[in-house]
This record gives sequence, C-alpha cells and structure tokens, in this order.
Amino acid sequence: MENQLEWLDEYNIGVEVIDKEHQRLFKIIKKLMDFSEEEKKNQRACQEGVKYFKGHTVKHFAEEEAYMASVGYEGLERHRKIHTGFRVNTLPALEQELEAAEYAPDAVDHFLGVCAGWLIGHTLTEDQAIVGGAVSKWEGLLPEEELAAMKKLIVQLVFDMFHLESQVISDTYGGEKFGRGVYYRLTYGAPKEEKKQEVLLIFEEKLLINTVGKAMGLKTNKLDTRLVHAARYTARQFVGRVLENFPEASRYELKDENLLTYEQFQQVFDREKPQVSLLFNTGGAGYFAYCMIAPRLLEKGVGTSLEADNALEEVEKFLSRREEVVAEEESNPKPKVLVVDDSATIRTGMKTLLGEDYDVLVAESGISAIRAITLDKPDLVLLDYEMPVCDGRQTLEMLRSVKEFASLPVVFLTGRSDPESVRKVMALNPTGYLLKYLKPAELKQKIDAFVAAAKK
Repeated sequence: MENQLEWLDEYNIGVEVIDKEHQRLFKIIKKLMDFSEEEKKNQRACQEGVKYFKGHTVKHFAEEEAYMASVGYEGLERHRKIHTGFRVNTLPALEQELEAAEYAPDAVDHFLGVCAGWLIGHTLTEDQAIVGGAVSKWEGLLPEEELAAMKKLIVQLVFDMFHLESQVISDTYGGEKFGRGVYYRLTYGAPKEEKKQEVLLIFEEKLLINTVGKAMGLKTNKLDTRLVHAARYTARQFVGRVLENFPEASRYELKDENLLTYEQFQQVFDREKPQVSLLFNTGGAGYFAYCMIAPRLLEKGVGTSLEADNALEEVEKFLSRREEVVAEEESNPKPKVLVVDDSATIRTGMKTLLGEDYDVLVAESGISAIRAITLDKPDLVLLDYEMPVCDGRQTLEMLRSVKEFASLPVVFLTGRSDPESVRKVMALNPTGYLLKYLKPAELKQKIDAFVAAAKK
C-alpha cells in the first residue's frame, strides 16, 4: 500500500507557530507509515517514532493553548479539554496496545489510523475555529430553525474538511439501505446523568474511500483496517463539532461507539424515532446520513462496544464479516426486490415470504421508495397503489420521468380487483399487477416469474 499523507494548503489556519507544528506532525505520521510497510526489523524505528510523535504532540498542544490564551479565544477551555483527552486517554491507550502487540503491523496500522484521523479532523474543525472558521452557535431557536442551522453546519463542515459540495436530499431519511454502507453509532452522556444521546452516521463505502482515505493518501478501492480506524476518529471529530452547537448537548461526553451491521442499525432506528434524520448527497463521491436521537434513557446497547483493548480485534471482525457478505453476494447474488406499502403488516409479510430467495428492501411511502431506489437500485419494485400523500400512480410517474429508472420493472401490488381499478392501474403501463389476497405460494410464484422475465 502506497502512502502519500501530505500537508495540504487547506490545513493552514494562518498562524505560523501552529501551522509549522501541524506540518511536523503530518511528516512524523507519514514517516511511521513508511516504517510500517517494511519488515519487523524496523520495530525499533517505530518505537522511537511513536515517542517522537508523542513528544511533539504534547509540545504542540502547549504552544497552541498559549496562543489561544494570548488572543483571548473564548473556546480555549473546550479546546484544552479535547487536547487533554487525546493526551491523557487516547495516546496512552494506543501506546499500551502497541507494546502488548509488540508493534505488530496491525497494531501499528491502528495507531496510525487513529492519530491520522484525529489530526485531520482536529485540524480542519477545532483548529480552524481558532481563527473564526467555525459556524456560530445558536441558542433559543425553534426546532425548525435548529434543523435548518444543523443542515447548514453539516454542509459547511463537509466542505471545510473534504472540499466536497453536499446537499440535503431528505430531512426524513427513513433508514433505507445504502448499496454498501458503513453504520456507525456514537452514544454520548453527561456526567452523573443516566440519560444518553445517540448519533448514527451512515456512509456509503466509497464516500469514506473518497474522503478520509484520500486525505490519508491510501491507494485502495475498499475498506481496510487503517481506513476504518481513521474514519472512526474523523467521524468523532465531525460529530463533536456538530454537537457543540447545541447548548444542551455541548456538555455531553462520548460514552460508547459501535460499528453496526445493517440489521443492527435497523434495530436502533426502528426502536427510536430520530430527532434528526438527514440524508446528504455529495455528487459522485457518495451518500451519507446523519441521525440524532434526543437525550433519553437508553436500553441495552446494540453491537459490541469499541474500547481501547478491543478496537483492533473488533474492526478486524467487522471487516471480515463485510468481506464474507460481499463474497456471498458476488458468488450467489440474490435479486433485490423493493416492497413499497404503507402497511407495516404487508411489508413484514412480504419480507417473510420473499426473504429466503431475495434481498428484500422496504419503503413505507412513495417518497421513501424514490429515495430507496436511488440509494440501492432494485431488480423489481412491488408498489402499493393506494397510499397517502404520494400514491402508487404518482410514484410510478416520477420513476418513469427519470431516464435511469424509466425501464425499472414495477409491479403494482393492490387489493382492488374490480375492472375500473385494474384499468386505471394498467393505463400507467406498469410491468404488471398482483392482488394482495392471493395465497402466499401463488403470490411468490408470480413474483418469481416477474423477476425471471426482468433478467431476460
């Protein structure tokens, strides 16, 4: 793996004493990356490099805090707290892991991924805030205004950190499956309080490669251990920057983090209605979603907690499971069927009926169906005709108006069999129609036939 972690102009904040030390820290990490690519004979060099990095980090933190004090920066105490957390908690835990693993390549990759992710995220958010690069805080605003401000903040942060233009394509993301998504959960809590707040981040895999991977200079077209570790810490910086703009949430500290499967993510998403549920598009770079659940009493967590002593092992397990799923999908791909119906009973029943032979996606409305098709194009859509707000007719008309989806097989799934209803359905030129009250075996047989025909 070729590493090209370099200092970029956008990392400068315009303060010489800070910028020079940032450049030095980047060079140290890059040198350590070079060491990690070589044989174990360079273990000693890695050990010395880690000590050198730690020494310069501590020195840099002191100089940066002195500068902030000299200019009367109002965020000094918050910034100092972040420095202290990295110096007192993160670095010692990483050093302990390195020593326990005798500087094994995977442990070095973990160390470098965490440090690079932390440094990139911190430089492009907290350090930029020193010179006025932060978005102003809001207080006492109505929920609608807060949501609008959050959208603006996230779009600005994505541009500042990765120079990507992003836009909100939905403020009611419904948990639809991304083609190949990474589901990351962060839990925050205030000292001496039982209530917790959750943040769920969902990334299209290629977005992580195009952002964090690109910033690190990793030449890869898939997730690897170092990229996942760097992405975790960059995401933590990102979420922290968002949360500090909420007066209530700004006092919260990170308590837990999990890498989830899509099924585990669904458990969390279905159990609680998010306070914020935003879906963003970054053009060709990929999609991501930002979801937040308001402070509340949490039930037992979903997924394994990532701690200092198990993060390396759990990320490796996470990647291994993903590779198995991808290999299975590629060797024995299941056709994708999207079931669109406002009835939870119908959605659940169709998943049960089709789940063994198909990758079944669900959507509860026409708008949600359009979004689901955009994120993960199915082989066949089973579309309810009668739905509130945006019915089956309107949904099909919207699909047919988009060139990419003009030929997508869409079968109406309806409970109406009278001649007038059938005539209205067929006038829309769907692929076909099915009656909901058919016996399950007959319904399954007809769906199999539609999928087989669509493949020809």
